Amino acid sequence: MCQVGEDYGGPGPAELQPKLPWRGCEQKCMKCKEGLPVLIIRAGDAFCKDCFKAYYIHKFRAMLGKNRLIFPGEKVLLAWSGGPSSSSMIWQVQEGLSRESAKRLRFVPGVIYVDEGAVCGQSLEERAKTVAEMKLILQTVGFPYHIVSLEEVFNLPASVLQPVSQGPQGPENTYKEAVDGFIQQQQRLPEEGGQEAALSDELRRLSTRDPVGPEEAAGDSLPRPAQSTALTTLFSSVKTLTAKEELLQTLRAHLILHTARLHGYSKVMLGDSCTRLAIKLMTNLALGRGAFLAWDTGFSDDRHGDVVLLRPMRDYTLKEIAFYNRMFGVPSVFTPAIDTKAPEKASIHRLMESFILRLQAQFPSTISTVYRTSEKLVKAPRNGGAAGPVPTRCLLCMCTLDIDSADSATAFGAQTLEHLSQKPTPPPGAPGRPCCTRGTELPRACCRGPQPASQREEPRASFIEQLCYSCRVNMKDVPFLEPLPPYILTEAQCRRQRIGEIKPVATGGCGFLLGTLTQIRPSGVPLPSSWPTSSGRAGPREGASWVAWVKQEIQEFLFEESEGEDPDGN
Repeated sequence: MCQVGEDYGGPGPAELQPKLPWRGCEQKCMKCKEGLPVLIIRAGDAFCKDCFKAYYIHKFRAMLGKNRLIFPGEKVLLAWSGGPSSSSMIWQVQEGLSRESAKRLRFVPGVIYVDEGAVCGQSLEERAKTVAEMKLILQTVGFPYHIVSLEEVFNLPASVLQPVSQGPQGPENTYKEAVDGFIQQQQRLPEEGGQEAALSDELRRLSTRDPVGPEEAAGDSLPRPAQSTALTTLFSSVKTLTAKEELLQTLRAHLILHTARLHGYSKVMLGDSCTRLAIKLMTNLALGRGAFLAWDTGFSDDRHGDVVLLRPMRDYTLKEIAFYNRMFGVPSVFTPAIDTKAPEKASIHRLMESFILRLQAQFPSTISTVYRTSEKLVKAPRNGGAAGPVPTRCLLCMCTLDIDSADSATAFGAQTLEHLSQKPTPPPGAPGRPCCTRGTELPRACCRGPQPASQREEPRASFIEQLCYSCRVNMKDVPFLEPLPPYILTEAQCRRQRIGEIKPVATGGCGFLLGTLTQIRPSGVPLPSSWPTSSGRAGPREGASWVAWVKQEIQEFLFEESEGEDPDGN
């Protein structure tokens, strides 16, 4: 009989694995076929140092050249977190702007770093030390930079949450014409190397200009204690780590967007790698953001209109980035994140990250398969094209609201139907219920239709109505709205006021409709010989009796509609 721990002398699981022959010095670089390989990216993809550098640079240039979204002379803001991916992105831009580059980049770069130490558990001394290290590296790079703290979100204006409409896009040859015009302009410069001089002058002008706002001074001094306390209170009130990470991403995106608009940047480069985007895609699916995957993981994200987010590092895996930074001395600064030292199941982000990386270790094509799937996603607007009405956008993520009708077979429709079924039916005689059908005169508090949402519902309910499905789920873990930054609450209030002004016009009951009918039916204009009514009888044709008849018909119609609904909303 078999027993636990008994040794039968047979080969163990490790001994059963077939041993693959190690090729060692016999293997050559797959590119030049001559040099000795220094790293293996994938199975059989061995590169020497020079070929790996050429391969790495070509992928970055090919990503920018294939999409053709950055025009010559355009200002581009590089979002830098100090990590390996964003550091490698800055070094690629610096390499592309150098004089030795074969195909030089033609845009004007700038760098932004957001200090998130207040929500990541760093003390003031640690934050000051990190900022000093960042400034030392940025001064070495030579690009104009903006160091801002996350506490600056409490000073943002409400206009950050208002997308700016883009101008009409030109024909396909617009980019080529812009490049040809830029080259001809540089050729007309008398001095040799005029392009380098013009670019250096532009970078020098940006580096030495006077401060415009509080973002410039944030690099030299830490934020005020009151702002740090408010930010700590906000994140302390959030219940789950998942909601904290989503809120941090939202506030960071708003701060970068405001800085880009303030300093005239039309493009923002993000350092999201292929590995990070594969994890983000699966995470967003779990968070209910499936409708926005093309914007959240694609190369370009134009949800803000005037500022477009770009992801030029999306073809690189973390392994390639780590090898390049190690071999060519790309500096990076480690800063703790909000989920540092958190357990694996602490949040959806951590759980999905560990799942994807563990699966990648067993099946090396996992990340590439998920990434290639994200490339097939197409940005399809939900309600018509550019000629249609302007879609309503989420208050936080600024994506088009994924709102369906209450009777749709979706999670959003189920939530809406449940919310409507819990509303009590007003008794007869209450405001909003037609109780004036006996006469032709309208009482003061009857038949005016439902009150605006800001008056009949709590502020939190009206705030939730302005969010997409994913943001609504995350806001369930935010018990109070008061700790949110003022610009979010101000924009929410402005939207409620606009809805309150539009809704009485659209569904305001008898008052607005009767006034309109009175204006469009002036005295002396003949009516048709027969006017159909809900009761089948012909209506009057002239004078004040016609207005009274219209009032009675509308009141009877509203009363029949309300009587046809049972308390369950059916």
